[in-house]
Amino acid sequence: MAAEVSGHITAFFLFDVADAIDLGALQQQLGGGVAARLAPKPTTPPYVQYRQPPIAIDGQALDMPESEGFAVRFKAFDYGVISVALSRRFSGAWEQLLATGLACHENPALPRDAERLAKVVVDRIVTTITKPRPEFLAEDYLVFTVTQLDAATASDALVAARGAIIAQLLRGERSPLSAEERDEVLRHRISYFADDIVIPTWSSAFVRDTESGAQAALEILEFANSQLLEFRYYDHLLDAELERIYPQLQHGGWLYNWLARRYARAVRQVHSLFIDVNELTDRTENALKIVGDVYAARLFALAAARLGLNQWKASVQEKLRTLADIYRFAVEQASMARGEFLELIVVLILVFELVLLLAGAMRL
Repeated sequence: MAAEVSGHITAFFLFDVADAIDLGALQQQLGGGVAARLAPKPTTPPYVQYRQPPIAIDGQALDMPESEGFAVRFKAFDYGVISVALSRRFSGAWEQLLATGLACHENPALPRDAERLAKVVVDRIVTTITKPRPEFLAEDYLVFTVTQLDAATASDALVAARGAIIAQLLRGERSPLSAEERDEVLRHRISYFADDIVIPTWSSAFVRDTESGAQAALEILEFANSQLLEFRYYDHLLDAELERIYPQLQHGGWLYNWLARRYARAVRQVHSLFIDVNELTDRTENALKIVGDVYAARLFALAAARLGLNQWKASVQEKLRTLADIYRFAVEQASMARGEFLELIVVLILVFELVLLLAGAMRL
């Protein structure tokens, strides 16, 4: 008897490992890897691609072909992210897919092993990265891909027949969901043809498509998670820097204030941080230009919304505006302090001249 459903399960584990990765040097060092090219579903012009294509490397090329029964694939993004993709084929009944998916959700060995693999890769390519992180910030995402069904089924019919299992699979719950929660999960979906569908959530996604169509969806979901990871890092970085800068602006004795050193130092630090984070965020946001492909753009927008990417972007932008305000304040305070110091010098010079004048008059 033919399997009810066939496809594969992919667990993405993404790690922020550095400020940047020199992909050209990485490819030369490893002597392999393939520049990833986004292949959206409809025919699109060649400029619908990555600005700097990430390098995809099969685990076998690095003598790491398998982990916990999953095939291993690495992908390096130029903005300092390493993605570890663990994938395995699946064929069986829907209930078996649910059981396997729940086991993946609950398996603590997968993230541990993925981080270990990422550290091995970073150690091997350390000469190609800029400002490596002492600790990795991580993001994970599960994708359940169905490429074959026992009977041709339109996406709407598939959701009507198997929606309860799909929603439970995406939520990672062992008990059936309520009708309200099931509908909440399933209403965020997108299709291009009548028989394909992508249902993303904040932690996982369900994809029903051909192999090539599913690969395009996986690319977009992986890229969206890499952006989420980067904006989470920038948000944490700005939080830490703001906490450090505030006390610096509030501390200091009168002489320190007069000389305005604390403000001058704050100006330099804030300005440098502002430029660095703006450059990094611009590079991250412009890593992929989806122009001329409505479906790919809609899929990315849906995935970004479900991941909360826009909220993280807004948080980073708000903190950058705060940095800009602090910069203006520090510049103004430094200018005022230096102006007052110069006024004091002028007064002292005048007093000194007056003393000299009076001393000369007394001698006469």
